[in-house]
Amino acid sequence: MSDIPEYNTLRLEIESGIATLWLARPESRNALNAAMCAELVEACQWLEQCGDVHVIVVRGQGVAFCAGADLKERQGMSQAEMVARRVAGFTAYAAIEALSKPVIAAVHGPAFGSGCEIAAACDFVLASSEAAFKYPEVGWGTVGATQRLPRIVGRRMAKELLFTGRMVEAGEALQLGLVNHVFDSDQFENQVMALASQIAAANPVTVSLTKHSIDGGLETTREGAMAVELLAIQENLRRSDWQKAIAGFGRKEGNDAAH
Repeated sequence: MSDIPEYNTLRLEIESGIATLWLARPESRNALNAAMCAELVEACQWLEQCGDVHVIVVRGQGVAFCAGADLKERQGMSQAEMVARRVAGFTAYAAIEALSKPVIAAVHGPAFGSGCEIAAACDFVLASSEAAFKYPEVGWGTVGATQRLPRIVGRRMAKELLFTGRMVEAGEALQLGLVNHVFDSDQFENQVMALASQIAAANPVTVSLTKHSIDGGLETTREGAMAVELLAIQENLRRSDWQKAIAGFGRKEGNDAAH
């Protein structure tokens, strides 16, 4: 494995096929600034190319997952500078979303604004019972989170959450589909790593093609989606040892029956 890069606003750890990408500005509650935006893009590019990484877990150091955009950084910005900063954020979210490898957001505390966007850019979200989500953009007099959120919770609920900026606790987040699972804080670490390990043990080619098929299929017609899946099946047959996997499955089934 090539040397793991070092960053100023992030920390990257890799073990047993699992990369943990830490948002590492705990003194600022991991607020997203321009430097973190740029480093998220760099880290995603590196992770995409690293053959030792099969699954990525995005986490936050300290008490928060991410408290949102770094508003101190924005003080005194011109309109052009503000637009450029927002584009940098969009680019960071898109880099996470574009990864061909599965990406899990592990949210243990507050995820506000940009933190919600980072989580939404991941494939799915695991939350601690201490997690909370909030979309404060309207209250700040700005526009944001208008694209991924409606695709997750639906148009009407997205409008409520964005218009009011109210807090969404972990239990409600589960009901709305913002998160996949909520775990007690004392079990959170073990549950996150157990699920990540299960995914990391799967064939990385097959997992990547499955991710591509889901994401690509949802953006087209039903007929187009079937074509996307068929092409993925063909590529999987070329690139994976599916015959060995099926043969092994048959032996396992026989052993199970014998017992």
